[in-house]
Amino acid sequence: MTDSLFETAKAAMVKAHAPYSRFPVGAAILTEDGQVHSGCNIEIVSFPEGWCAETSAIAHMVMAGGSRRIAEVAVVAEKLVACSPCGGCRQRLAEFSTPSTRVHLCDVDTGVVETVTMGDLLPHSFATDALSEAGDGR
Repeated sequence: MTDSLFETAKAAMVKAHAPYSRFPVGAAILTEDGQVHSGCNIEIVSFPEGWCAETSAIAHMVMAGGSRRIAEVAVVAEKLVACSPCGGCRQRLAEFSTPSTRVHLCDVDTGVVETVTMGDLLPHSFATDALSEAGDGR
């Protein structure tokens, strides 16, 4: 499945709209129920506003319904080997992942070059359960 996830991320990267950074990125998410969702970065003229590839993939996952729990993620950039998610995307991915969720960092030509966990990428993420506990009056 890892190679397929990479190929899906690579196909998404080709669709990127990155006229300002000229840095196309693609991402693919595998959910726990086996669904695959992809996204690319989409820039707008008020750069750096826009959407990262991981954010786009998460949006597709949410809109599709079904599982919102990410099992694996693949990220690929045209101009950088082993491009990891930015800080904001790390937190967005953590929202739908566990610390053991695998994140595959890819090379556009060779595929997966490194696999890390969400816990490796964002060891002190904001925990969503902490927010629900805070809302109960404690």
